[in-house]
Amino acid sequence: MLVTSNRSVAEWGAVFGDAVVATAILDRLLHHSHVITIRGDSYRLRSKRRAGLVNQASAKDAVTTD
Repeated sequence: MLVTSNRSVAEWGAVFGDAVVATAILDRLLHHSHVITIRGDSYRLRSKRRAGLVNQASAKDAVTTD
């Protein structure tokens, strides 16, 4: 199974609306798993920036608000 998210593990309590539920879900997901953290711009933002649709400052804002 592959699970992806643009949120950090610490933010999952807010995503699920309950920190206890998020902790239980993460406990089951992360047991015997491999976590790969990818940093940097997404391909969509990179393409928009190259097309001139998004500048550097708004791209950073978009990454933090998604």
